[in-house]
Amino acid sequence: MRRTQQERSDSTRAALVGAARELFGARGYHDVPAEEITRTAGVTRGALYHHFGDKVGLFRAVVEELEIELTAEVASAMSDSSVAGMTRALGVFLDACLRPEVQRISLTDAPAVLGWDVWREIEAEHGLGLLISSLSAAQTAGLIVDVPVRALAQLVMSAVMEAARMIAAAPDPAAVRGETEVVLAGWLGGLLRS
Repeated sequence: MRRTQQERSDSTRAALVGAARELFGARGYHDVPAEEITRTAGVTRGALYHHFGDKVGLFRAVVEELEIELTAEVASAMSDSSVAGMTRALGVFLDACLRPEVQRISLTDAPAVLGWDVWREIEAEHGLGLLISSLSAAQTAGLIVDVPVRALAQLVMSAVMEAARMIAAAPDPAAVRGETEVVLAGWLGGLLRS
């Protein structure tokens, strides 16, 4: 059975993203030439430009794919909007920050390659909505204090992303992961209704 043009296009796109993700995760954006990505993906350089514009566009697609996966992991850990669910979700996210692929692609290269504003935009697009809905549900259930939820979610997101960057940059990421979880959990505990 012959594949449609759309199926071939989707297959080429997936091959490029898969090859780039593996290479960027192993060596970093700056140490992977576009030619190596296309060779690994088994496609032409023209295919990279057709689908992504350039290597930066391909990198952004890799970052977005990784962020979608991370958000799904966090969402599944947060089975409900209880404090326990949010604490579990925080732990899952901080654990993910220990993965070399996440450290290199999302936390080190993404802000440097895409720029701080674009990186924050991608983080917000994938994680902020989940955080807003969880905090809104917790507030509606009377679990946390009455504060403007959108502002709270943005500040929590900023603190969690700073913790992620600290983990990625640390000589001992596991130790920093533990320290940041203690601090964040204590800070978030201050939002609980007494």
